[in-house]
Amino acid sequence: MSKEAHRQPISVEDYLEGERIARRKHEFIAGTVYAMAGATTNHNRIATNATVSLGSQLRGKTCEAFNSGMKVCVRQQKDPRFYYPDLSVVCEPNPPTDTFQDRPRVIVEVISESTRRTDESEKRDAYLSIDTLSVYVLLEPNMAAAVVYRRTDGGFDREAYAGVDALIPLPEIDCQLPLAEAYANVTFDPIVEADEIETGGTT
Repeated sequence: MSKEAHRQPISVEDYLEGERIARRKHEFIAGTVYAMAGATTNHNRIATNATVSLGSQLRGKTCEAFNSGMKVCVRQQKDPRFYYPDLSVVCEPNPPTDTFQDRPRVIVEVISESTRRTDESEKRDAYLSIDTLSVYVLLEPNMAAAVVYRRTDGGFDREAYAGVDALIPLPEIDCQLPLAEAYANVTFDPIVEADEIETGGTT
């Protein structure tokens, strides 16, 4: 989702307190607050579908899925950040009174064209710095396709998936994300052929 910056620096404490009563969600990067714009119908459909899919698989298990109303904290020493991912899976939750999580295992973002550069660079790098994060999934908005960053012993490997028959394995949380479920009831306009994205394998 596109964002609008409010440039006057504020503290983390003031930001968190303000978010408790704010009518509009804001993300926080090193003292700067960014108001988040509303998402498209397709964006919300994809995000909701993914949340329902993983949430139903996790029911009764240790890990749980949170929707876009839950912030994730990236505790970088000189650059604290709070983002609202479209979906996060947490296996070590914060106390019930907290308004954020800082130990996500999986994060899923639905790309918006206005924030593609941020999702694929700044936000990706911030998420991948979280010690507990195993998988970062980026879902395309205009075709059934995803890019996945998965933690390995040597760092994060990039994987690509395309087509409604594709299945993203998530053994880290004993789940899988079928793209057929993530893109259920989603109509693409303009139509983008799925084979335009590099598919399969790792890089």
